[in-house]
Amino acid sequence: MNTLPRLRRRVSAAFAPLSRPPALPVRAATGSEVVRAEGVTVRRGGRALLDGVDLTVRAGELLALVGPNGAGKSTLLAALSGDVTGGPARGEADEGAVLLLDRPLPEWTPPQLALRRAVLPQEASVSFPFPVAELVAMGRAPWAGLCAPGADDAAVAAAMDGTGVAHLAGRRFPTLSGGERARVMLARVLAQDTQVLMLDEPTAALDIGHQELVLSIARQISEDGGAVIVVLHDLGLAAAYAHRVAILSGGRIAAQGAPADVFTASLLGNVYQHEVEVLPHPRTGVPLVVPLR
Repeated sequence: MNTLPRLRRRVSAAFAPLSRPPALPVRAATGSEVVRAEGVTVRRGGRALLDGVDLTVRAGELLALVGPNGAGKSTLLAALSGDVTGGPARGEADEGAVLLLDRPLPEWTPPQLALRRAVLPQEASVSFPFPVAELVAMGRAPWAGLCAPGADDAAVAAAMDGTGVAHLAGRRFPTLSGGERARVMLARVLAQDTQVLMLDEPTAALDIGHQELVLSIARQISEDGGAVIVVLHDLGLAAAYAHRVAILSGGRIAAQGAPADVFTASLLGNVYQHEVEVLPHPRTGVPLVVPLR
């Protein structure tokens, strides 16, 4: 893919201040803890968006963060990634701590973080009309000087093929539909090739087929030893694909565990302030959450 040499020149300035390349990441063993939140609190405008949240995520696990609007899902994801804005220091929560691979987030440099966790924000903006192939290739920037060019090409091609955007390689990003843009941005994150993947509402702009595709990719990454944290509004998708769910309400975790254990009519009704029924799928047994109308 001929966009990568040009991309390397563009990103070289960002890595020029480094005296040496960051050390290559060592993948954590499946089942080991990779992300831990301890008493995480985030306050803005006198209100606690998160209030003393404790959470652990392990390699080999897909964790879904669910809850009503304003519950703190995206804020928690930002805190876990180190992307909280307005905190007391770079990306830090106001209180508590977040550890990535047993090290507090502030102890990682940005290049080190970029090799270990990738983040798909809820809204991603692109300043220039890059071609799709070049935009996806930007996900390889953290690996500059750390791997052979062929590895970059392979990672970009695999990410584009997996998300179904390879046929868009030459298209300019602004010309794409909302769903196409969402999948291109996901491909860029996948090309980053990190063990920890954090996705904020990755299915929001997608049709049902592509929603299933995205969650299937996320589930497979976790089955291969990755750790995936995904914010979802669709409780059906969370029940079908997540190993565990954390239900947020008012900035706190109301419950966490396997979907079959925590998706109860009484709990969801209280959290969402709307009565629901929870029924087992007739074929798979996966909980189906149906609002009462």
